[in-house]
Amino acid sequence: MLDLSPRELLTTTHAVRKRLDLTKPIEREVIEECIAIAQQAPTRSNMQDWHFVVVTDSDKKAALAELYRKGEEAYLILSTFKFDDPKRNATQERIVSSAKYLVEHLKEVPVHVIPCIEARTEGQPIFVQSTVWGSIAPASWSFMLAARCYGLGTSWTGLHLFFEEEAANILNIPYK
Repeated sequence: MLDLSPRELLTTTHAVRKRLDLTKPIEREVIEECIAIAQQAPTRSNMQDWHFVVVTDSDKKAALAELYRKGEEAYLILSTFKFDDPKRNATQERIVSSAKYLVEHLKEVPVHVIPCIEARTEGQPIFVQSTVWGSIAPASWSFMLAARCYGLGTSWTGLHLFFEEEAANILNIPYK
């Protein structure tokens, strides 16, 4: 476990894509400990209507990576706009480059840990939607912080969500 001060932990936990160690073995106990830490995150009314799915099966990782690749195509269409600020354009170019790298290597990532909400939120009042989504975000961030303490890189990924029903089928979890 890394010896990081709270400030170091919070200021050095970034989305890691190009710097992922794709060959580092990750012990199941480490993932379980990170999830146990994530379960301590603040939630609405102390309710946990979410869980994490841990994927190590290479066929499932490859199928999710393919959805991510298809999602990247939609993302690139959305992210091709230019800003008036050259510095912001440079940042956007780095983000796109990093995302492309992850597209090429996602299936090689040793473990995919996917936060899942246990109910659909469409049609619910905004208050309900925000509290449900607001519960999983702190848990996901806590997982990322815990993984950082163990020297593991993490990254938010969402491009597969353009195809969330297909992702649910790959993971054998309910879609509706």
